[in-house]
Amino acid sequence: MTRVYLSLGSNIDPERNLRAALAELRTRFGSLDVSPGYRTEAIGFEGPAFVNLAVGLDADCSVLELDQWLHALEDRHGRRRDVPRFSSRTLDVDIVLFGEQVVDGPGHLQVPRDELKHAFVLAPLVRIASDVVHPLTGKTMGELWRSHPDHDVPMECVPLD
Repeated sequence: MTRVYLSLGSNIDPERNLRAALAELRTRFGSLDVSPGYRTEAIGFEGPAFVNLAVGLDADCSVLELDQWLHALEDRHGRRRDVPRFSSRTLDVDIVLFGEQVVDGPGHLQVPRDELKHAFVLAPLVRIASDVVHPLTGKTMGELWRSHPDHDVPMECVPLD
């Protein structure tokens, strides 16, 4: 088993889509650590605000198998792949950390996820994994968040779990 941390986000009916995704993740992986959801503005395009959260789980598969399973999860929830990469979406699920592994590819698979530099990934993650160490920087998620420029910016909490 490998401890994995995911980032989930949605800006199309986010509460419904994120709750449904959490239910499927529980069915497949069992017990989850789930952060609060946070409402944040879309980054990289004009669109409705996102709700983002982090999930910790124990995976019994490889990083590539998990990535494929998560893509299928997104597809089951109406994720469109025929639109620009940075656009509104029903569900976006990324592997942020997969144990201590460092992975670059295939495709857009990148672990640890570069989006850890964004508050919408780091703020939820620190709520469930503050002592987890980034495999490249050697810093904990808590240290990364405390040094983030948006650390003191209030974020709207959205209860989901």
